[in-house]
Amino acid sequence: MRANSHRERVYRTRAIILKRREQGEADRVITIFTPEFGKRVIIAKGVRKPTSRKAGHLEPFTHATLMLARGKTWDIVTSAQTISSFRALREDLDLTAYAYYFSELLDAFVQEEDPHPELYDLLLDAFHYLEQSPNPALTARWYELSLLKLAGFSPQLFQCVRCGQHLQPETNYFSLEHGGALCPRHGEGEAEAQPLSLNALKVLRYIQSQPYAHIIRLQLTPGTMRQLEKLLGDYLRFLLERRLKSKTFIHLLRR
Repeated sequence: MRANSHRERVYRTRAIILKRREQGEADRVITIFTPEFGKRVIIAKGVRKPTSRKAGHLEPFTHATLMLARGKTWDIVTSAQTISSFRALREDLDLTAYAYYFSELLDAFVQEEDPHPELYDLLLDAFHYLEQSPNPALTARWYELSLLKLAGFSPQLFQCVRCGQHLQPETNYFSLEHGGALCPRHGEGEAEAQPLSLNALKVLRYIQSQPYAHIIRLQLTPGTMRQLEKLLGDYLRFLLERRLKSKTFIHLLRR
């Protein structure tokens, strides 16, 4: 038994660096997301010293292979090797803001040590797409709807969430509380329901059901983009019961 526990004291994992904070004079506490252990908080000792070899492999958004040793409070990084650096996401301020948003959104939806390999794959895909994206805001809408689907909170966009009737091609409504669209009969008198234009509904359905390569080719008016962003932003805030800091940063950059 002893040999077995010793062998498991050091382990290897692939990880995406979600965020970090300074600890003491030379260390960093890092939140990572892994396919098999889910979200974990670890410590990189001495990583802020000029001589550290690990620093470059533990930057935000980096996809890396880590060797970790079990510790009392946090597991300790013993070695790190970059798989994908996603450097473009740190070198362009707009892309940095979106990458932080993607990380923060995932962080808000998952509990520590709760594995979600499909969300791990989604975040990796999102970072790859974001690096090449002609429209980061549209990439963000795809990511939001994909994450909601995998987390089990996909909005209902085809039937009225109250009566189950198929939605007609007209102005319908969206209810945060009911998690989806309402027909005019049930939406008009609903205090918290917001109008959902036919165009916005069509685009949301398209993003929800089509592959990313098709979605990113959409040419949408600024008005439709604003409506999608507001509606999904309101829905996410309703589910999480708070506003994400990175979302505020995106809005500040636009100004």
